[in-house]
Amino acid sequence: MEQKHYMKFTNPESREILMDWWKALDSARGDRAELRRCHFPLNVAFTPAYHRLRWALMKHGSVKDEDLALVAGVLSHVKSYIPGSFPRQMADSADAKKAKVSGLRFRRVLTIDDRDKLYETMIRVVHLLGDSVDIPSLANDIYWWNEQTKKDWAFAYYEHAPSEEK
Repeated sequence: MEQKHYMKFTNPESREILMDWWKALDSARGDRAELRRCHFPLNVAFTPAYHRLRWALMKHGSVKDEDLALVAGVLSHVKSYIPGSFPRQMADSADAKKAKVSGLRFRRVLTIDDRDKLYETMIRVVHLLGDSVDIPSLANDIYWWNEQTKKDWAFAYYEHAPSEEK
């Protein structure tokens, strides 16, 4: 029996494909607009832009279609790339007293198991971060969204978040 090799955005080839696809959305504004109008990952899967990303990534491993659609739709809302882990970006702030994403909102994110709800919430979080995030970090984490990812996010967020008032 052949074992499937699932790609990860931590892999340099997959990361490069993802970043090239995302950068191409700047010149393909119609594709970006079409992706942004999608309310669910399933709608994203009906767009040509999604399928360009999917086919490019399939050269490097198996693709989880529904999860990749979630990634493509959320990334269409990102305007600029800033390196650094996504959970740390949620915790950081120019104001040392308050995280960009509040502790309450962050804890609510960690309770999400439904992909449609995760899609909607991650778009909101991207906007809270000024539409500037670490693209491969976000993509990998929501693509592989599970209990381990949630745990990793909690440690990364609380390591950098300002103390919450009690």
